[in-house]
Amino acid sequence: MKILIATGIYPPNIGGPATYSKLLFDELPKRGINVKVISFDSVIKYPKGIRHALYFLKVLIAGRKVDAIYAQDPVSVGLPSMWASKILKKKYLLKIVGDYAWEQSVQRYGVSDILDDFVDHSYGPEVERLKKVEKKVAMHADKIIVPSRYLKKIVTKWGINDEKIHVIYNAFGGIEEEFDRQELRNIFRFNSPVIMSAGRLVPWKGFDALIDCMTELRDSVPGLRLYIAGEGPDKEKLVSKVSELNLSDTVIFLGKLPKEKLFQYITASDLFVLNTSYEGFSHQILEVLALGTPILTTDVGGNPEIIESGKDGVLFSYNNTKEIKEYIKALIRNEEKSSEFAGNGLKKVAEFTTERMLDELETFLRKNI
Repeated sequence: MKILIATGIYPPNIGGPATYSKLLFDELPKRGINVKVISFDSVIKYPKGIRHALYFLKVLIAGRKVDAIYAQDPVSVGLPSMWASKILKKKYLLKIVGDYAWEQSVQRYGVSDILDDFVDHSYGPEVERLKKVEKKVAMHADKIIVPSRYLKKIVTKWGINDEKIHVIYNAFGGIEEEFDRQELRNIFRFNSPVIMSAGRLVPWKGFDALIDCMTELRDSVPGLRLYIAGEGPDKEKLVSKVSELNLSDTVIFLGKLPKEKLFQYITASDLFVLNTSYEGFSHQILEVLALGTPILTTDVGGNPEIIESGKDGVLFSYNNTKEIKEYIKALIRNEEKSSEFAGNGLKKVAEFTTERMLDELETFLRKNI
């Protein structure tokens, strides 16, 4: 069997699609499945339009010698891969890890609805065009892989037959380096309770509501600090909010950190809080669990498929500042419960092995190609 993987990014660039595509390139041949990869990185230097045409030609040429084309998103590589597969009459597989139209619409066209509402509403022509493209690509796929039951529900709402959509959870390769929590706390001079959060600074990550909570929390938990790692278009607005609330000594922005440094901050913290309105299947949550840090996050998207609230961590309603404050105060003051969550989290993350993901993917490919 031979498959062509069409991906937006590939090492040395970093990101989920790059890591996943490289893993398949390295591991599937050991299982008798030959893999060729074409990354959009190879044409990104050209002007928009030209780059897409060149990528289509690359996929078309390479696709002649494979049994199936496996695209890693429904737009940038999904659309040219769809047309190439139709011309070549090859099996077309598609992986969907999020709603591209929604993400772009929030960032570029002022859409404020959460994803669950977005799929049911109509918007302006630019947004509807994006929705039409991803639906068309999904409709033409022979089979679709998603990393969570939640995303299967979302793609089904696009009008896609749910029998065509298969859930294969992403793998978590673990944390290579072990960190000493107390040593890191000494290095970072953490002498009081510390909350950690991280992610792209975009509206749906809910950093503004988390910052609002700190006004009351700093009074009830002396010395409490919130560290936020990440960059994004909301950075200036969030920094201004912190200044207006006189929280400059309480909320600290770390910027974009190298992965090892981010892991060190998470390990040294008392609690990780992720107030997000959307997660398809959060690799970041798995990282936090693997680092042994208790986690509070929202009951949205694929989060409940990882966290069992009250066992592995705590789930709360998105932007519910009352719940956020109550749970933070409760866990900061209860080391026994925090340790229990951390221990259970380590057991949970062990379920998402690379071997399990590869076994399920191999079975899927042999059945559908």
